Order: sequence, then structure tokens, then C-alpha cells
Amino acid sequence: MIDRYSHPEISAIWELENKFKIWTDIEIYACEARANRGEVPKEDLETIKQKAKFNVEEILEIESKVHHDVIAYLTNLNSYIGPAGRHVHFGLTSSDVGDTALCVQMVQAMDLLIQRTETLLQTTKEKAKEYKDLPCIGRSHGIHAEPMTLGLKFALFFAEMTRNLERMKDAREQIAVGKLSGAVGTYSNIDLEIEEYVLNKLGLKVDPIATQVISRDRHAFYMSVLGVVAASLDRMATEIRLLQKTEGREVEEPFAKGQKGSSAMPHKRNPVVCERISGISRVIRSNVNVGLQNVGLWHERDISHSSAERIVLPDSTIALDYILEKMNFVLKGLHVYPDATERTLNVTRGLIFSQKVLLWLIEKGGITREDAYLIVQENAMAVWADQSKNLRDLLKQDPRCSAILKDSDLEEIFQIKPYLERIPLIFKRLGIID
Repeated sequence: MIDRYSHPEISAIWELENKFKIWTDIEIYACEARANRGEVPKEDLETIKQKAKFNVEEILEIESKVHHDVIAYLTNLNSYIGPAGRHVHFGLTSSDVGDTALCVQMVQAMDLLIQRTETLLQTTKEKAKEYKDLPCIGRSHGIHAEPMTLGLKFALFFAEMTRNLERMKDAREQIAVGKLSGAVGTYSNIDLEIEEYVLNKLGLKVDPIATQVISRDRHAFYMSVLGVVAASLDRMATEIRLLQKTEGREVEEPFAKGQKGSSAMPHKRNPVVCERISGISRVIRSNVNVGLQNVGLWHERDISHSSAERIVLPDSTIALDYILEKMNFVLKGLHVYPDATERTLNVTRGLIFSQKVLLWLIEKGGITREDAYLIVQENAMAVWADQSKNLRDLLKQDPRCSAILKDSDLEEIFQIKPYLERIPLIFKRLGIID
């Protein structure tokens, strides 16, 4: 991922320095395990532990000649260790080291993403509580529907990100495995005890069965979870972008002092951060397909997955880390305009109360639903057609309605408060309030 959308901590996970460090840990742990079995002299083990180091530039130089990254790494590593290096990589195949290390990196990345998500969850929870009782319009198909509260929107985000957090933990568990089982997974040149020792040191579980590589359904699931989280962030960003439209401007993403919105129009305050979140989310979701395509490898292994993973795994984790942080920034500094939410509620001049009128006509008048619907819809269509009209006045003038509903009934119907009475129950169900 380009530096513009990268945070240093998660980017460092995917640097060659970290990868080769994990490779070195694996090789040393394997030597330790063999030494415990009496297969490596103690003095050789000490030499390996003391002298094992690598140089990234030297490895790349060697790789340019041998065209094999693990061989280049081992050549460089053993140039520092000396004769004791004969014990390094004993009975292992390249993927034992590379695949296991990749899982370590994916766990490291997910741990950071989980931290970001927990921070965002706390922010959404705070915003939900803050605006629990602020009325706003709810929409379906983009059209005004019925009253709700702004806090309910944040509560929805909170619930969704809570599910995402559980998915991320599941993905971490699925990928927190390794294998040191040889060229086709048969342990032909290494004992299971060595594998268990190394993986325990790395904080991984043993993959119960592998080929030369760990099966890529694990990686596909991991990628899919990244895609789902990114989709949720896009949903949140899109909602804010829609609410920031000039016609309503109920909320607005942070706009810093000195910030410019347009090279041509000095008045512009654009939702550029939310748009960036939506755009980067598309990249992450597109990468999910690569993870799915990587599941089907030839026989016990080919390397068609490897080149793709070098791109999509770092890019997707780094990008998700970036937009998680950006969404938290947006919500933390979100501008909310209560006067605009109130004004927007009244834009349709009473139409948002149509269902209440319908139900009261049915209940009090004893008329059929079809007849009640016709009364309300005819008056509602007249309000849509004429900006000077409102639903309540038209219903008062309609003898079919006035014969059933008194002015006091309409007064009670055209109140927002009853629509919001059960919202605390939803908040309690989500654990946002006690």
C-alpha cells in the first residue's frame, strides 16, 4: 500500500526485515527442538543463537542470482553462522518457514486491526448515547419514512462493528496455525515433536493436516472478513456523506481550520475523508476475490497464490487499518446540527405520520385497511403535489377522515415522541445503556 494510506506500525509487519526475523526465529526454534532431542550439539546451538543474523540487501543480491528467496536467505544466514549452520533448515522445506511466518504476520496484523476496531466501537457507542434522543428522519429508498433518532444510526453501526469484531477474532484463530511437515506434509524428514515445539514458541497451533502449504481456505476466510469490515466502514461513510448533502446537512465530517474544499469554489466543505473510506473499501473488497481464487492450487502445491498474496495481504490489512482509523477520526469530530435534523423532519409537511393515521382510521373507524389506505394516500399525494399543503390540514378537511378522527386525535397522531418511546429498549438490548 502506498505511503499515503499507511500507518508505520502495521506497515512494518510486512517489511522484509520483519519477515526474515520470523524466519530466523523459526530456524532457531527448530534447532532448539532438535538439540533437546540430542540431534544438535549444545555448542552448535549456542553458536547458531549467537551468530544468526541476516542482511536484507545481501539477501536480495543473492536472490537476484539464485532466483529463490528462501535459498538466498539461508545462504546469507549461514554466512554469519559458519559451520554450525549445517543444522539450520534440517528436514524443512521452504514453505515450512515461509507459510508459517506468513501466518505469524497475519496474526500480528489482525491484532492491530482488532485494536483499531475496539477503539472505533467505543466511539460509536459514545455517539449512540450522546444522540440517543435526538429526533431525525428515517428513510427508505432515500425517501422520508418515519421519525427515529440520530443515536439509533450510531447504535446500528455499533452492533455491526461488534459482529465484525467477533469475525476478526474468528479469522485470527483460523490463521493462527503453522506447519513444519515437509515437502508434501508427510513429516518424511522431521518429527512432529519439532513442529509442536516451534509452533508453541511462535504462539501458533499445529495445522492438523497440510500439504506443502497451509490450505488457503484459511487465508480466504481471513480476506473475506477484511472485506466485510471494509464494507461496514463504507456503509458508515456513505450514510455520513448522504446526511452531509447541502439539502439537509444534518451532520458533517470534520473540517479543519485552514482546510480547502475546492480549487474553484471557496465555499465548499466536502466529505472527502468519508469518500476516501468508501474508495479504499472497494480496493479491499476487490482483493477478497484474489483470496478466494487462491484456494484451488494444483495437487499438493503450486505458487500461483504466492505472488498474489505478496500484494493483497499487506495492501488489504494496511488499507483496513487506515480506514478504521479514519472512520474513528470522522466520528470523533463529527459535526451534528440539531436544527437541521428538526427542519428536515418537517420537509414533507406531515407525511411522515401517514402510517399512524392509517392505523387510527382502521382501529377507531372500523373500516377496512384498503379504505383507510385510500383516504390517507389521496391526501398524501395532494401534499406531494403542492408545497403549500400539509397532511394534517387536508385530513381535517376530508369528511371521510373527520367523521372518524377528531382534532384531538390528529393532535395526538402528529407527535414525534411516541415514535421514539421504545428506542431505550433497543439500546439496552445492545448493551449501550443499562
